[in-house]
Amino acid sequence: MRLNTFTDYAIRTLIYLALVKDTNLVTRREIAAAHDISDNHLMKVVHFLSRNGYIETARGKGGGMRLAHAPEKINIGKLIRNCESDIPIVVCFKSDRRAGKSCCKLDGICALKGFLSDAHTAMYKSLERHTLADLLVKKTALQKRLGLK
Repeated sequence: MRLNTFTDYAIRTLIYLALVKDTNLVTRREIAAAHDISDNHLMKVVHFLSRNGYIETARGKGGGMRLAHAPEKINIGKLIRNCESDIPIVVCFKSDRRAGKSCCKLDGICALKGFLSDAHTAMYKSLERHTLADLLVKKTALQKRLGLK
């Protein structure tokens, strides 16, 4: 299974914020430069992370963002589930709400949906055993790579 770019950027943003001192506010521009990604793409990600309580933001001169919780409290599986919640794995998971039926003609007779559902559940079960802190095992190397040391 593949994570979308939005989820990738959300994880990268949290990693960056976890690597700076708790007292420091970080700007989107700093994160974009460190990861060599578009600041415009991060705007939506930062809004999502703020709205969902992963980060705290401050506007205006001297503003920026920081983690809202310790890295040990941020569950990676839950983060990914939140980011990916509205994206079906394949068409058989999508339904036409107006018509009240699946978008797949094979729904109900093909076993693929069951197999993928099991795999999807197992993936999240595995990811939910990890926190943001688990991604920071090589903290010094990460800081160096992102230009923080």
